[in-house]
Amino acid sequence: MPGLVGSVLLLLCLLQVKHLFADFFLQTPKMLSGRNEYLHVGRAQHAGVHALGSVAVFVIMGASVDFIVAICLLEWVVHFHIDYGKAHYSEKKELTPQNAVFWRAMGTDQCLHQLTYVAMTAAWVKCVAI
Repeated sequence: MPGLVGSVLLLLCLLQVKHLFADFFLQTPKMLSGRNEYLHVGRAQHAGVHALGSVAVFVIMGASVDFIVAICLLEWVVHFHIDYGKAHYSEKKELTPQNAVFWRAMGTDQCLHQLTYVAMTAAWVKCVAI
């Protein structure tokens, strides 16, 4: 497998594992409660956990400090807003896990996060290729 392809696959795998832990194992009750409010400290902290995890991933991948700061700040902003959108929609529609629409909202949220990782990986490839 060519070096760049292997590195891209490794990066995507590391971002997947980071996402698993940040989204499903490291959320605190504070991060989960009151998520319908836009200026929610818990959501900011949750997005911060994601950004810090991505810092670790990009350090492992040998990215430059400038790249890491820029991409992880952007991830924080994007993650914060994706989660707000899902929380706001879910609250407005009064969704619970018993509703099929709840799971569509959850799946859309997760898909948007995964597409964020594809974009982050594309940005990394562009920087590596320069």
